[in-house]
Amino acid sequence: MKIARALWTLTGPSLPDRRRLRLPGVYRPQADTRLLLRALRDAGLGRGWRALDLYTGCGVGAVEAVRCGAGEVTAVDVYLPAVASAWINTLGLPARIRRREPADESFDVVLANPPYVPCPGAGRPSGPALAWDAGPDGRSHLDRLCDRAAGLLAPGGTMLVVHSAVCGVRRTLESLRGNGLSSSVAARAVEPFGPVMRGRAGYLEAAGLIEAGQRHEELVVIRADRRDGFEE
Repeated sequence: MKIARALWTLTGPSLPDRRRLRLPGVYRPQADTRLLLRALRDAGLGRGWRALDLYTGCGVGAVEAVRCGAGEVTAVDVYLPAVASAWINTLGLPARIRRREPADESFDVVLANPPYVPCPGAGRPSGPALAWDAGPDGRSHLDRLCDRAAGLLAPGGTMLVVHSAVCGVRRTLESLRGNGLSSSVAARAVEPFGPVMRGRAGYLEAAGLIEAGQRHEELVVIRADRRDGFEE
């Protein structure tokens, strides 16, 4: 029992009512996750759909997708402790946990909470920083996601992706549209900086990404829809 308490931590009561366990170092679901899950609940997607939960962390998106009607969910994260946490948290659910995206598959719904915190330097993140470090402008994952979004979606499919407005909302909308998808802002919320953003405030100011003294950010959920006319 003491070993179990030392290895696992709880994410808190504000998330779905099923118990959430995280191995040490795994991203703790915060305001961005809650906003993404709210947008999913509000999307009115029916039942029986196939979902892909990218950057799943401890798996709360996968669990919520099942609660909202998904018939099966594939959850992906590159960080091994996150994969283990998500596997535990989805036991008994129609979910499969992977470290890589499935090849040559498309999904009715894609959820994504990618890393989006701008960081100085060009080094590759490791360990817990895999959950937030995203290059000098915060878009190293967002840009790749926008480029491949249409191929991940089945005809009529929907993607919901959350990120900070610091990274450029219009840029995400236009990139998705340029890749053949309709796109719009599905949800917004203004939140105080969390620990990582607070620690990067000086860099963000110097890079012109925030105003001097700014210590809050707008979080947005972007919805992208693939119409049947899209051709891969």
